[in-house]
Amino acid sequence: MPMFEITIVPLGTNSPSLSKYVRISYEEIKKSGLKFQLTPMGTCITGDFKSVSELVERIHDKFAALGIERISTHIKIDDRRDKKITFESKIKAVKGR
Repeated sequence: MPMFEITIVPLGTNSPSLSKYVRISYEEIKKSGLKFQLTPMGTCITGDFKSVSELVERIHDKFAALGIERISTHIKIDDRRDKKITFESKIKAVKGR
């Protein structure tokens, strides 16, 4: 199952703080039922391409409903097909445990 790291940033807000938008994204991600891990700079999600793409679109729609006219989204994908990967297995591999 692919692993994604997503960062969705609304542009043109009236404040440098983005926690309001991170919270909106977080609530939408929780509702998705996908396994995820919130980090200080983005969110890691495990799921199929279609489910994650639809999730990102729902978050964009939520921002648009608030009047956000431009959104910058960055997605990194680790699509390892020779073995199953998890958040925990990737961290364990680096730490050597």
